[in-house]
Amino acid sequence: MNPMMAARAYAAVQGVAAPTAPTASAANAPGVGDGGFADLVKNAMTDMAQQSKAAETQMASSIQGQGSLIDVVTALSSAEASLETVISVRDQVISAYKEIMAMPL
Repeated sequence: MNPMMAARAYAAVQGVAAPTAPTASAANAPGVGDGGFADLVKNAMTDMAQQSKAAETQMASSIQGQGSLIDVVTALSSAEASLETVISVRDQVISAYKEIMAMPL
């Protein structure tokens, strides 16, 4: 993934409503469709952003006395899992890029 694609995916996350669920044909045939891997990364980042916003909303509700601590902890755990997924994908992409760049011509 080149830096421009990463920047576009990051920019797309800012203000995107909801990720679309993959269709059955797209789930059975990876790489088919508009972006393949780029869509996967975009959806992962969108999900992470939504989970973070949900956790922030739960925390604000709890501070105002309208939410429960269990809801806050659940939302934070979900946001943390989404963030760890995005970080893991990023680390794998960087590792693959480094391996490709180290290959002799």
